[in-house]
Amino acid sequence: MILAAGLGTRLRPLTDHTPKALIDVSGMPIIERVARRLIEAGADRLIVNTAHLAQQIEDYVRSRDGFGVEAVFSREDPGPLETGGALLAAEGLFRKDAPFFLHNADILSEIPLGEMYAAHGAAGDPLATVAVMRRQTTRKMLFDDAGLLGRTDETKGIDLRVRPAAGEVRALPFAGIHVLSPRIFDLMTERGAFSILDPYLRLAAEGERILPFHVDGHAWVDIGRPEQLEEARRRFGGG
Repeated sequence: MILAAGLGTRLRPLTDHTPKALIDVSGMPIIERVARRLIEAGADRLIVNTAHLAQQIEDYVRSRDGFGVEAVFSREDPGPLETGGALLAAEGLFRKDAPFFLHNADILSEIPLGEMYAAHGAAGDPLATVAVMRRQTTRKMLFDDAGLLGRTDETKGIDLRVRPAAGEVRALPFAGIHVLSPRIFDLMTERGAFSILDPYLRLAAEGERILPFHVDGHAWVDIGRPEQLEEARRRFGGG
């Protein structure tokens, strides 16, 4: 599933008439770059959530024949439902027969997605595996030897831990990519618009494993602001 419903407010005026997912990065829209990397990693079906300028995204994906795989859409009305709400709203579109990727549409990277998927499978059915990398940010996820146990947000003075630590605690920034077990759908009790971190933390407290997958050293850009868009164009200009 590609999360493409965001408003892209920090990229205005570019996103006033063009959804962020369709912004060009060196000759190819962001969403196509993300989709092709997921397909290269083994994805054979795409679910795309849309909200802001939704028809443009849907028309583009259809015009490209789903980039070679089946593509379906989860339109959020009247607006974006955040990561967790978007996933829950799209539940009926999932086959639920295998783990799946959940990938932010504004993340471009050279992270080895196939290796990440294999690591999830080798870990014995964790609830989720999330990409993490060391970088400058005020928000981090907290992991110990058992998996996710909390989060921090320096700007809000938050240091939340949902269970006692098992071994060393490591604060690691999230990189916008998940591999999830379809079991998540039966476990989410949250409703409306909510971050997927909400069920992650609630379920971690109940013993579910959310594991980190380290991706340090791989090219990675979160296209949130104009300077990050220019960085993406420099780093991924090779097509």
